[in-house]
Formats: sequence, C-alpha cells, structure tokens
Amino acid sequence: MLPTEHRLRRPEDFATAVRRGRRAGRPLLVVHLRSGVTDPHAAGESVPPARAGFVVSKAVGGAVIRNTVKRRLRHLMRDRVAFLPPGSLVVVRALPGAGDADHAQLARDLDAALQRLLGGGAR
Repeated sequence: MLPTEHRLRRPEDFATAVRRGRRAGRPLLVVHLRSGVTDPHAAGESVPPARAGFVVSKAVGGAVIRNTVKRRLRHLMRDRVAFLPPGSLVVVRALPGAGDADHAQLARDLDAALQRLLGGGAR
C-alpha cells in the first residue's frame, strides 16, 4: 500500500498536476507529473515528499474492476515513489484498456511513462 504521506488527496493538487505538469501517455494509462511543488498546507516541512494520486473512471469497468486497477496502481507506485523528485505531484489516469490488463502490463506502462517524464531516471 502507498504510505499516507505519499498520497494525493486534495482536488487542487490533482488539478495542479494535470494542468501544469508534463504528460506521458501509454496504451493503458496516462501519467501527469508536476515537479517540485511546495505544499502550502504542510506543517513546517522543508522538503515535502512526492505524492501520487489515481483516476480510474467508469470507462475502465465496473466497481470491482476499477478498485482492482486502483489497488494495482497504488502497489506499483509504492515501489517507484522513491525515484520521484521531492515535492512532485503525480496523477496516474487509467485508460479503458487497464481493466483487462494484468499487473505486469500495468507495470510496463507505468515504468515507460515515468522514464519518459523523468528522463530515464526511474527504474
């Protein structure tokens, strides 16, 4: 599970990552990355941690499928959050094909998108 300090929760943070960040698309998902964002709500932290959020719409499938995709993406991001720059915001948006994909396919697409956004620095 993705630790609480690395979770993106506020709608403003999602909007910042999507509107002002860079984007990398893959067949199963789209990753938005906004590097080096300072959190005005953080309590005195000098370097905020990287945070990630997930968007899985009804186009992916029913509730069971959507929750399975979200759990898989959270698990995958847990291992990759250490490679993200401190203070960065990441939004992973699942595309309709993600509901039929297995864990390895999601991992490949997530790794490829992060490598593109980070310039080869992730996994």
